[in-house]
Amino acid sequence: MAPQTIALLLAAGFVAGFINTVAGGGSAITLTVLESLLGPTVANGTNRVAVFLANGVAVAGFARGDAVPWKRALPLIPPTVVGAGIGAWTATRLSNQGMRTAFAFALLFVAVSVLVKPSRWTQQQKEPVLHEPWRSLAFLGVGFYGGFVQAGVGFLILLAVVMGGGLDLVRGNAAKVLLILSYTPVALLLFARAAQVDVKTGLVLAAGNTSGAWVAARLAVRRGAGWIRWVLVFVAVAAAVWML
Repeated sequence: MAPQTIALLLAAGFVAGFINTVAGGGSAITLTVLESLLGPTVANGTNRVAVFLANGVAVAGFARGDAVPWKRALPLIPPTVVGAGIGAWTATRLSNQGMRTAFAFALLFVAVSVLVKPSRWTQQQKEPVLHEPWRSLAFLGVGFYGGFVQAGVGFLILLAVVMGGGLDLVRGNAAKVLLILSYTPVALLLFARAAQVDVKTGLVLAAGNTSGAWVAARLAVRRGAGWIRWVLVFVAVAAAVWML
């Protein structure tokens, strides 16, 4: 692997790891780089190597700050994992153009709701808003999207755990990285079985990704939800404009 390719993967990985940990959409950066090197099919699978390791590091960072809402997050894992397995299985069978357009409007909704009702995103609620069976159905859908394409799933999870689960942005991000960590091995296994994972490239990307994730997790715990709010708005609007 050429030195300039390694440098590109490390830089893209760091930025994506940082963005993914406190907002979402960072995989759009890494997928663009990987697609130019490996093609779109292998890029989607290879990206999961870095995603898995980066979210493991992010969970550790939030856990050190005692910010992981284990009680609220653990019940969300089963439907998310099931959805991700279905999404990864269908990843090479469906076009994602329609999903991208719909997702762009979802991003704009996230940005507007953060600005209009900031307290919903910065203050933790005592009880979740979503209850069964709607909670499981919501996270089944979120998991499907994450398994299918990954890029931007962080926004959807934040929307679900903050607006539906009553978490603030710090604990919401901690729950987000925990959920992504839980389903990524399933997606990665399915892509690997289809020979769509370049492990060497994925590990180089992961070196940058995990570094960015660790820095972002520590900053999120130290600086709180108010800081994350503005990062989320900026990244959501930028990602929506890019997708549209």
